[in-house]
Amino acid sequence: MLVFAPFIQVFAQKTVVSGKITDAGSGDPIPFANVMFKGTDIGTTTSFEGQYTIETSKRVDSLVVSYIGYITKTKAVSNTVQKLDFQLEENVVNLQEVVFVAGENPAYEIMRNVIRNKDKNDKRSLDAYEYETYSKTEVDVDNITDKFKKRKIMQKIISVMDSVERMAGEDGQPILPIFISESLSKTYYRNNPKLKYENILKTKITGVGIEDGTLVSQFIGSSFQEYNFYQNWLNIVSKEFVSPMADGWRLYYDYDLTDSAYVDSDFCYRLDFFPKSEQDLAFKGTMWITKKDYALKQMDATVTQTANLNYIEKIKIQQELAPTKAGPWIPVKNRVLLDIGEVTENMAGVLAKFYTSNRNIMVDDPKDQTFYAQPIKIEEDFNINNGNDFWNEHRHEPLSSTELNVYKMIDTLKSIPVVKTYTEILKVAINGYKKVGKLDIGPYLNLYANNTVEGHRFQLGFRTNIDFSDKWVLGGRLAYGTEDEQFKYQAFVENIIDRRKWTTIRAEYTKDIDQVGLAAEDLMGNYIFLAATKFGKLIRPYRYEQAKLSAQRELFKGFTPKLVFNYKTFNPLYNFAYYTQPGPDAPLATAFKTSEAIVEARYAKDEVFVQDDNNRISLGTLKWPIFTMRYTRGLKGVLGSDFNYNKLGLNVFNDLKMGFFGTSTISITGEHVFESLPYPLLKAHVGNESIFYTNAAFNLMNYSEFVSDTYVSLNYNHYFQGFILNRVPLMRKLKWRLLATANVIYGQLSDKNLALIPPNTITGEEMPPIHSFQKNKPYVEVGYGVENIFKIIRVDFLHRLNYLDNPDVSNFGVKISFQFIL
Repeated sequence: MLVFAPFIQVFAQKTVVSGKITDAGSGDPIPFANVMFKGTDIGTTTSFEGQYTIETSKRVDSLVVSYIGYITKTKAVSNTVQKLDFQLEENVVNLQEVVFVAGENPAYEIMRNVIRNKDKNDKRSLDAYEYETYSKTEVDVDNITDKFKKRKIMQKIISVMDSVERMAGEDGQPILPIFISESLSKTYYRNNPKLKYENILKTKITGVGIEDGTLVSQFIGSSFQEYNFYQNWLNIVSKEFVSPMADGWRLYYDYDLTDSAYVDSDFCYRLDFFPKSEQDLAFKGTMWITKKDYALKQMDATVTQTANLNYIEKIKIQQELAPTKAGPWIPVKNRVLLDIGEVTENMAGVLAKFYTSNRNIMVDDPKDQTFYAQPIKIEEDFNINNGNDFWNEHRHEPLSSTELNVYKMIDTLKSIPVVKTYTEILKVAINGYKKVGKLDIGPYLNLYANNTVEGHRFQLGFRTNIDFSDKWVLGGRLAYGTEDEQFKYQAFVENIIDRRKWTTIRAEYTKDIDQVGLAAEDLMGNYIFLAATKFGKLIRPYRYEQAKLSAQRELFKGFTPKLVFNYKTFNPLYNFAYYTQPGPDAPLATAFKTSEAIVEARYAKDEVFVQDDNNRISLGTLKWPIFTMRYTRGLKGVLGSDFNYNKLGLNVFNDLKMGFFGTSTISITGEHVFESLPYPLLKAHVGNESIFYTNAAFNLMNYSEFVSDTYVSLNYNHYFQGFILNRVPLMRKLKWRLLATANVIYGQLSDKNLALIPPNTITGEEMPPIHSFQKNKPYVEVGYGVENIFKIIRVDFLHRLNYLDNPDVSNFGVKISFQFIL
């Protein structure tokens, strides 16, 4: 028998096992997982797609798969060639602390080298780079409990749910897909000055409630799924997360050197990292660092539900990077998972998954600055001729069988009537308008109001949408008051001349009611507060007719001038009068007309915009402030205008990210009126007599309590996030967050303007008096508060520090507001 032993060994059957490792909850691949034959030292790791192949000539009986944050799993194998997939469940038990008994943590020296080499390895050090990007996005409903399945809406889609159960696999959790998309684009970056441009070539979108892909196509490109761990802070879902490769890494993280191995052709160190405080906005996970360049080769970083975030159960970012010819490394594959938990016990959760792949990378070939003028551009034929043949040719990797089924399932889901109904209700709630063919009907926030002048006010409006035209927008509204028995209306027409350098011209005519100091034009963007001002007692109301013609164009990136001609009448509905000249012997007038020419210039260096049908939406700036300057010239005699005057105003707004210390918003505004005018044409500062807090007003100031012809104001808000309360045990669980506010205004009303106000013009129903600020005595109110109470309530405690002798004012107030924040 011993004679045949060598031959038995030679012809022994080789065991070859291959398969895919996925997350049981999301179905996403798990890259970098450890795969080993049990009882041996034979192992491998999974690729970025979760794929593995392992083989041996030894007799083995089982395969073990493990990865940090997941429960280890073992499956039996046969000594043949076979395919074996694993679905790993997340380990909800917190990881133990890493303790080093003596000597320096060996991970620290590696991290010091990583920081020393950041500039050399960071792609931002390249003069320029460009690449082709393939992006894939999928949104699913997850955490589908038996109780949720019994809801009426779910009974209508039970056939789709049966397919979901089959797709989940033996250990996977069922998810219900509602959106899937693919896009192909070209991305360009220039370092000096820092400019970026993404040209979206093709998109393919299927989703419940998705009718036009213009806006969605901009968000599914690579621009909104790009994360650079060489930065100290990463902005994710509008929050600042500290990178495990930040310059101050030892302040925020603990590290453990757990392995070293070849990853592709690079010998790498494996570092596991953990936040020092679980409530901080930080990651835990694994990164592979190359021994040669101390560059990031692979990253797997997770933010769990212990962090001070609302609704977010998990954020996971996985990256694979490759070196460029010039040296710095660029991500070639990215995967982002956003797991949104159930808002209530009777609802399911939402799972959003993003995947990008970059190839055909070219570096150090910067284009002319004008090339980057539009950060995101969609080709006109982005959704034409992009069938299966196109995507089979241009996908960087083929779709899985599950993803192919997702397209079919969503098409089935969209055709179910009850799903269509719920989708329409949700869209109206978000947009404020109901789409009816080529028209949008609304906004529904202004359908009804009740006040002392109009009684019951009913209003309905419309605007055309992109199905009508992508060049012309028509719209209007009609309102009626049961008490004053008068119609109010507005009509407008707008022409979009150029979408690339956003150029528009607009004409509108309005007849309506407003209040001094609460004009709709001054409160644009504060729609809830503006709607609330139409209720109750109107302070200093007036009727007006307004004709307005405006034109604007983005001349170069970030700089948009605007020209406006504005004609407006003022017909007060309270006892108002003014001297036509300073002095008690001058004749009185009780109404006036104005014609104005306005020149406005707005500069926002790195502001990002997206286009939603015929609207352009600002997503804010990355770090630079926004400057807006306005000059107004009153034109006496034009269309019967009563005044010549000059106004000059400036606003500076900045959103400051301060890492763990939170976020501050600062708005500084100044204005000067050079001539003498009736006080409604000056600045009547916005007060707030309601119980609701708003950033648009001085919250302990009465309506139009103060008027200025020259002023400078500061509005400051600081949101501590979890910086302080995360350190308090009880507060840590509640996830409450502190905030602080300050509103300061230094202003004056000249003697000439005071002299235009007749004494005792307030008669009949009493109106509050108008005040001016005293010299060298600014108005100040400060506040502190708590937000995120029950995830939606904010409470502000406010102190008014001066001008306490004015009638009917309070030195202290408590106001509430409701906000949906992460």
